[in-house]
Amino acid sequence: MAHPNIIKLLGYCMDEPERLLVYEYMPNKSLDRFLFTDTPNIAVPLSWRTRLLIMIGVARGLTYLHSANVTYRDVKSANILLDGDFNAKLADFGHARRGPETEGTHVSTCVVGTYGYAAPEYVQTGRLNIKSDVYGFGVVMLESITGQRAIDRNNQHQNLVECVTQIKSDKRKLKKIMDPRLEDKYPLKGTSECFELALRCVVHNPKERPSSEQVLQSLEQIHGLYK
Repeated sequence: MAHPNIIKLLGYCMDEPERLLVYEYMPNKSLDRFLFTDTPNIAVPLSWRTRLLIMIGVARGLTYLHSANVTYRDVKSANILLDGDFNAKLADFGHARRGPETEGTHVSTCVVGTYGYAAPEYVQTGRLNIKSDVYGFGVVMLESITGQRAIDRNNQHQNLVECVTQIKSDKRKLKKIMDPRLEDKYPLKGTSECFELALRCVVHNPKERPSSEQVLQSLEQIHGLYK
């Protein structure tokens, strides 16, 4: 599969005992290194515009996968790699799976993914479809907005989705949870729209979540406001 927002496989080695896959080099490593205050050695936080462009890139990658009936199954900030210009690329396809062919669900024999990003219906029942990826992407959006992890390392019961869904679309409360490292350098209207979009992605009922294509269209419209 080839797409600008999918990590490129350059080669492989099948010589025993080593088996290797060689991917393109991503000098800025993964998105999670730049989002969280507890990450060492990151001097300059990402600007709001850069975060928005990264989200658009991820949405493009997911839309491409979903158009080919591929469910990624492990959308998280650690699996989003950044090149030298901070273009986002999805990596680590060990959990990716084809199907379903229709809007129905596919029953997985084994629940995989990462706690805090995995959709609740998938965790509880093993029933998987592309809307499970949309949930994970919504969590990444919330991390990008708040600078907080999906699950607090110091309190495993502290869930980002549960915390922020209480705020809804109250712009005054939204400002309180925005990543302080942004130093108020962001458009309130655009961030509010991104926040509302993220909340739609993480609703409990997968049928009520937007498709990855709808998410992409919304993000591009938000970005278009600042051109």
